[in-house]
Amino acid sequence: MKKTLLLSFALISIISLSKAQSIPNAGFETWTNMGNYSNPDGWSNLNSMTNSAGTYTCMKGTPGSPGASYLMLESKNVNGLGVVPGICTSGILNENTYQPLSGFPFSTRPANLTGKWQHMIFGNTQGYVDVQLTRWNNSLNSRMPVATGHVNLSGMAMNWANFTVPLTYVDGNNPDSCMITFSASGNPPAVNDFLYIDNLAFTGTVLGISSNNAAANISVSPNPASDNLLVDLTALNDKNVSLQIFDAQGKQMKSLENINVTVKTSVDISELPKGNYTMNVITKEGAITRNFIKQ
Repeated sequence: MKKTLLLSFALISIISLSKAQSIPNAGFETWTNMGNYSNPDGWSNLNSMTNSAGTYTCMKGTPGSPGASYLMLESKNVNGLGVVPGICTSGILNENTYQPLSGFPFSTRPANLTGKWQHMIFGNTQGYVDVQLTRWNNSLNSRMPVATGHVNLSGMAMNWANFTVPLTYVDGNNPDSCMITFSASGNPPAVNDFLYIDNLAFTGTVLGISSNNAAANISVSPNPASDNLLVDLTALNDKNVSLQIFDAQGKQMKSLENINVTVKTSVDISELPKGNYTMNVITKEGAITRNFIKQ
């Protein structure tokens, strides 16, 4: 399993920018029969982990909107594992952290991810749709974020409804890979949280970096830091922002939603391994990127 993950990540790192590919199995029309369950082609989930208990959190729904089928994600109580979230990613999913390890080749700069969904939250945490565009930097020998998009589920959608996830660009270069993650639950997951997805597509084109006039006044200190970062966000017009932290390989290590802006907003980084990191501050006005070192 570990060799497979390492090989997949290595392949993602050397993808040619000359070939842009579309979202794999974007309508969830093709599925592979695994014996006791089926998996959507091109997408990873937790079914292999829960198979021994005969419980599955990723299922095929019919009919689609449009088409013959759609993706059904439902968080369930699994014997011996507790409540397991209904989660699915367009690549390889880490069964321990529930984070994507790799994606699919992709080299364009869309403005939005669109699709159709139905959803309902039964617990106190929100499911989500997350998009990460990254590129390999040969000079730094690491993966860099190009654009991010994240939408939390709110309220309910009991019939098929259109959704849009705007992408915020922090890099003027083209990506070489894309990771899309759908989760019926946040952390901790709750039994019966569900998210149904169909008819995915990218729309629009972004030529440059998302603008934000307040970027020059955003500071991060101390740098290097060991336990806490102090981020001065008071220059922002948006008083509630989201933070995303990526390691040098472009893997998302931390995500904080709806942060209440203060003069010195404290971010706990004590659990991060030592190394170089990129922080994205996502606001209604765009994204701001800052680099820092965890010592």
